Amino acid sequence: MGKRFVIGNGHAVLTRPGILSAFMGLVLFWGAACNRQDPPAARLATSSEPATANPPINNPPAGTAAPGISYADVVTRVSPAVITVHSQMRARAPEQYPFMDDPWFRDFFGDRGRAPQEPPRRREGLGSGVIVSPDGYILTNHHVIDGAEQIKVDMNDNRTLDARVVGTDPPSDLALLKVEASNLPVLTLGDSDRVRVGDVVLAIGNPLGIGQTVTMGIISAKGRQTGLSSGAFEDFLQTDAPINQGNSGGALVSTNSELVGINSQILSPSGGSIGIGFAIPSNMARTVMDTLVKTGKVRRGQLGITVGKVTSEVAEKLKLRDQRGLVVVQVQPGSGAERAGIRQGDIVTAFNGTEVNEPNIFRNLVAGTAPGSEVTLTIQRDGREQQVRATLGEFTPQVPPTQR
Repeated sequence: MGKRFVIGNGHAVLTRPGILSAFMGLVLFWGAACNRQDPPAARLATSSEPATANPPINNPPAGTAAPGISYADVVTRVSPAVITVHSQMRARAPEQYPFMDDPWFRDFFGDRGRAPQEPPRRREGLGSGVIVSPDGYILTNHHVIDGAEQIKVDMNDNRTLDARVVGTDPPSDLALLKVEASNLPVLTLGDSDRVRVGDVVLAIGNPLGIGQTVTMGIISAKGRQTGLSSGAFEDFLQTDAPINQGNSGGALVSTNSELVGINSQILSPSGGSIGIGFAIPSNMARTVMDTLVKTGKVRRGQLGITVGKVTSEVAEKLKLRDQRGLVVVQVQPGSGAERAGIRQGDIVTAFNGTEVNEPNIFRNLVAGTAPGSEVTLTIQRDGREQQVRATLGEFTPQVPPTQR
C-alpha cells in the first residue's frame, strides 16, 4: 500500500514504496539546485517566515543615520514647509550705439545711427523659501529677491500667493517675506551650534525649476567663509548634499526634522553642484529674523579693528608663551577700539568673557552685540594680561552684496 505525504503546492500524492527513494532523491536534488540559483536576498523576499524571525539590526542613536534607513518620514514632515519663490525684476536693455549721445556724432549722422530704444524688460528670478510661522513668515536669501518688484510663492497645496518683503539683511544674505495666510505648515528652527561635522542632513528646494527635490549629505565643515559676499558675517555650514541654482533659500534639515541651515551658496567652476555647498546656520537666521520682525532692519556692532590668527611666526615674533587669541593687525581711526586705547600688536584673548581664537567667530560676536553697547576685551600686551572696556559703533555695509 502506498504512503501519503504533502509536497510543494499542498496536493496529496500517492507513491509506491519501490520508487519512494528515487523520488526523494530527485526532490533533494531539485531543492539543492534551487538553493544554488536563488541569492539570499531573493529567498528572504519570498520567505513566508515572519520578519521577527530574522536577527535584529542594531539601531543607531536617535538623529543619526545608518545604511538602509529611509528618510521618507522626515521628508513627509518637513517638505510641506519648503516653498518656491518667484521674483520679477525690471531690466533695461543697453543701447546698441551708446556713442550716439555725443553731439559731435549726431551732427554727422543725425538720429539715423541711433538704435530704437527697447522697452524695459522683466527678468525673473527663482529660488526657494522656508515657512517658519503658521501665519506666513518665510525665510529666504536676500539675493533671491534683491531688486524684485513683484514676489510670488508657490505653496505645496498648489496655491500661489503674493508675498511682501518684511526686511532684508544683505551682509548675512537673509530676507524675510510675509504671505497672508494662516495655519501653514512650518519648519522648526534647530540649534545649529549643536550640529556636528559628520551629521546627516537633507537639502530641500526647487533646483533649476524642476520641482521640489530632496538630496542627502553630511555636514562637511562648520564656520566656513567663502568671500562670495562681503565676507563680514559669514559663518557657513558646509555640506556635500547636492545644491544647485534654485535651491537658494531652501532648507537644510537634520534627521530630527529640524531646520539647521538656509541653503545659500555653492562653490563650483561650472555652476553646478560638485559637492561643496554652504548654508547659513539656523541660529544666525533666527537672530536676523527676530530683528527684522521687530524693526525691519538689522543693526550690528562694530569695534573698529582688523584681527588675524596667532600663528607660530606671530607668537615667535611677539614672544608669546602660547598660540591663542587674535592679533590686532589694524585699528580704525576714530573707532571705539581706538578710543579704548587698543593698539596694533595687542592680542585679544576674550570678548565679554568668551575666549576667541578664530577671526570669524570674533567678528560675529562683535556684530551680534547692539551698537552703543559697552564691551570688555581681555588683551595681552607686553606679556601682561589686562581688561579693556570699549563702546561699539555701528556697522554700515560698504556695498550690498549681490550673488546673481
